[in-house]
Amino acid sequence: MSATPAASYSPATTQRQPPTRNAGFGRLMQAEWTKIRSVRSTTWTLIMFVIITVGFTALITWVTVANWNGPQAGPRDIRAATDPTAVIFGVAIYLGQLTLAVLGVLVISSEYSTGVIRASLLAVPKRLPMLAAKIVVFALAIGLLAEIVAFASFYVGSAILHSHVHVALSDPNVLRATLGAGLYLTVFGLFAMAVGLLMRHTAGAISVSIAVGFVVPILAGLLPDTSLWNHIVGYLPVQAGTTVLTVHPTGGDAVVLSAWQGFGVLCIWVVVLMSIGAYLLERRDA
Repeated sequence: MSATPAASYSPATTQRQPPTRNAGFGRLMQAEWTKIRSVRSTTWTLIMFVIITVGFTALITWVTVANWNGPQAGPRDIRAATDPTAVIFGVAIYLGQLTLAVLGVLVISSEYSTGVIRASLLAVPKRLPMLAAKIVVFALAIGLLAEIVAFASFYVGSAILHSHVHVALSDPNVLRATLGAGLYLTVFGLFAMAVGLLMRHTAGAISVSIAVGFVVPILAGLLPDTSLWNHIVGYLPVQAGTTVLTVHPTGGDAVVLSAWQGFGVLCIWVVVLMSIGAYLLERRDA
């Protein structure tokens, strides 16, 4: 009677499992880039951003030139003669930023609404590196496009205004204003992203971002022209941030911040809101 072996050696059952490695920051950025570009709404939002910003630049400057000496000539025509970049980067930037606000909110809030955030946190248990990768990828992608759109808007607007007023990048502060337009749009997109991180609700976060970017500046213009109100309004996100894209600040004594000071204030708003959002991300359930 032969003895049955208690156990037999099988290479297949004793294969060594590969050591697990934590995902590096580069891999996190690749994952976030894949998530951002694979969403169809990202492409359409960016297309709308380009069309609205460059399109309204062309429209506003064309209307300004068409009514330069006509009966419908108004304050915009006077402003175009003294500060043409204010016309080029005026309405178009305010409208273009709304599309980036929508995208900034969707980048973070859509993961909560669809439940993708749970899979992300299972793959990357440390939440802050995942958030940092998302911020860096969004800022790089939007920043590059925003600068391209800013320069395209400038060249389109200056070409249309050329018959009445000449403006070039070599003029004082014009290059800074053009670069500043792209920087402002990028940081405002991050501002909306921070609001989305705080609220985690798409409709609510978009409403708040649009209110800050569009409604608050209109209401601020209705406030009394006093030193106290000017200082309060001057430190609001949009009012402070848009100083970087102006060549000749308007308002006289109402101007409380220089171009780069105002941009710095906007950056501080983003850092504070994003820090609070990061703290809540660590504490709240997905």
